[in-house]
Amino acid sequence: MPTRAIPTRAIPTRAIRTRGVSVRFDVRAAVVVAVLVVAALAASVVLIGTGDFDIPTADVIRTLLGNGDPGQEFIINDLRLPRVVVGLLVGASLGLGGALFQSISRNPLGSPDVLGIGQGSTAGALLMIVIFQGSANEVAGGALVGGLVTGAAMYLLAWKQGVHGYRLVLVGIGVNAFALAVNGYLLTKADLVDAARAVVWMTGSLNGRDWEQVWPLLTLCAVLLPLVVAHARPLRMLEMGDDTAYALGVPVERTRIVLMGSAVLLTAAATAAAGPVSFVALTAPQLARRLTRSPGPNLLPAMCMGATLLIVADWASQRVFGADQLPVGVVTGVLGGVYLLWLLATERKAGRI
Repeated sequence: MPTRAIPTRAIPTRAIRTRGVSVRFDVRAAVVVAVLVVAALAASVVLIGTGDFDIPTADVIRTLLGNGDPGQEFIINDLRLPRVVVGLLVGASLGLGGALFQSISRNPLGSPDVLGIGQGSTAGALLMIVIFQGSANEVAGGALVGGLVTGAAMYLLAWKQGVHGYRLVLVGIGVNAFALAVNGYLLTKADLVDAARAVVWMTGSLNGRDWEQVWPLLTLCAVLLPLVVAHARPLRMLEMGDDTAYALGVPVERTRIVLMGSAVLLTAAATAAAGPVSFVALTAPQLARRLTRSPGPNLLPAMCMGATLLIVADWASQRVFGADQLPVGVVTGVLGGVYLLWLLATERKAGRI
């Protein structure tokens, strides 16, 4: 499904030169990032105050600044804040991972949801649940290993004098189908208790998340984000094709391996922390691109959009459906399905499909 090209001259940019270094600054993209950051933080404050014991927004802010009473400090800092931080990190990781995969494959459908990374992580987690009856940390480790193994297998199967976007998407769809079959087989072999536990994990949820899930994911994001940003310019060259990138001096395969490895790690770690939260990696980069109206990977806007989407979806899962609180993965699945239908309708109306 091709996306509409946006003329570069319509995008307000400024060149910043310092000691011989020239950097193009996209004003609209910077404004979008700032607005999304503010929206994510505001939604986080509202979400922290949401629950069986509602806390006013002013009290939430006061407690986060260290001026709350002991009861509110326990509820906010020990119970609710870790869940919100995990949601922000998972959404940001999925948004960034989706933007990387879509840029590498040069296809808006080339996201971890479609290419099988999420299902591969699910297979690793189900293996730990069904076969080894593992603890929560062991299940998270299995999800991380499963995602890494799936990413490596996908890259090797797609390799033929390099990895090209069309072949990568086709191989990813096949890997996704195989991982789905493995997951179905594991569920049929599970007893009732393990099957119920597996199904709950497979929906994608932030319930019960604490600081143990925050620190590994935060550390991984702190390591990978500078690495990805450093490769943003070569990634933009890759979007013009391997031959053009070679001609411009980009080490194509090395860049692709580094960025694909980063995307797989981000997606697998997010899945390990919250389960397979669907559609965030697919929709966040596309929504960010539409807001910025900018060509290229839009890495930071996609990351901020992913965080905002997941936090808003988590708030909706607790408030919109009354007493029936839903896992956040169910809400993102509904929102993602609606977005895909809208996108198909607009593309068809424009005559592009």
